[in-house]
Amino acid sequence: MAEFSLDLGEDQRELRDWVHGFAEATVRPAAAEWDEREETPWPIIQEAAKVGLYGFEFLANTWADPTGLSLCLASEELFWGDAGIGMAIFGTGLAVAAIYATGTQDQLVEWVPQCFGDAADPKVAAFCSTEPEAGSDVGAMRTRAVRDEATGDWVLNGQKTFATNGGIADVHVVTASVEPALGARGQATFLVPPGTRGLSSPRKMRKLGLRASHTADVYLDDVRLPAACLLGGQEALDRRLATARTGERAQSQGAMRTFELSRPTVGAQAIGIARAAYEYALDYARGRVQFGRPIVENQAIAFALADMRTEIDAARLLVWRAAWMGKNNRPFLAGEGSMSKLKAGEVAIATTEKAVQILGGYGYSREHPVQRWYRDAKIYTIFEGTSEIQRLVVARAISGVHVR
Repeated sequence: MAEFSLDLGEDQRELRDWVHGFAEATVRPAAAEWDEREETPWPIIQEAAKVGLYGFEFLANTWADPTGLSLCLASEELFWGDAGIGMAIFGTGLAVAAIYATGTQDQLVEWVPQCFGDAADPKVAAFCSTEPEAGSDVGAMRTRAVRDEATGDWVLNGQKTFATNGGIADVHVVTASVEPALGARGQATFLVPPGTRGLSSPRKMRKLGLRASHTADVYLDDVRLPAACLLGGQEALDRRLATARTGERAQSQGAMRTFELSRPTVGAQAIGIARAAYEYALDYARGRVQFGRPIVENQAIAFALADMRTEIDAARLLVWRAAWMGKNNRPFLAGEGSMSKLKAGEVAIATTEKAVQILGGYGYSREHPVQRWYRDAKIYTIFEGTSEIQRLVVARAISGVHVR
């Protein structure tokens, strides 16, 4: 019988410590500035590329970990540094995950390096799925892709919203409906190369948190793409549509498949924010003196910190389990991927709120970073599936009933 262990391997520990060092030395000192500027931190992305933290090779090496934990470890440490800058660096990974989920090997080789550029001239990529009327309801997607039978090209029209790196990306990965009557099963994913006519992004969003990460609307107006830009190819799409027309359940594709692959990693990001807030609150409570003693000696404060640490560790174990299951092709029979993202997001909200409370008035002040972590945490109960959607996935999985 194989020995069970929760010890990280030497390579995993080295990765964790390396990313933590970058987060501590490069990301944290710049976090407040870029949060205030609400701009993409290109100099820090370039620094990440120079040291090997941003690029195809880094993603390939972390993905190669048979335990599935390396990308989660790196995500937690980077987002411990700052979530906005972390998303600016790792946001390209969502587009890459979409290419990996449905693309051919040739498409992976051709397009993934273009998503990153190089250290001298780094690029970013965008995954465009959410629409004004189709967020949690992926089946309501209105962006349409129509095949030009004369040329074999695809023509895309529609609007995407809340797109990380939308408009500033070199490569946009866009989901669209090719057979609306089939709902989510009638969708496909397309690569939009740099400089493609008809793609525009006139509006950047101003956000509560993650302000160093660019978020924008993306418009597609008669965007014409060659057949080679259909992820997975025409034959795979035809087979999948034929299966969907029979009413049989096919393997999840496009947006949903991408989210399934990314949820544990997103959960790890939330844990990084929560851990940053917990550690800061703990240090503050040790040094803050009221009524003649450090406030950490007050049971109310000590118990709050104990709960924070317990919840963070519990969430991390759920994330690690889901990451391992996903990497080793274990089915999420109880919605384990959604469980991990749900728990981590809720823990990030609760922990950062308690950190603000422990600091009192100082927690509400911009002189301390806990208010920024509090703002950053909220998105983790909203994007890539709201907490309500995660509960829906878990409820359907454990009950076998199509809960609405």
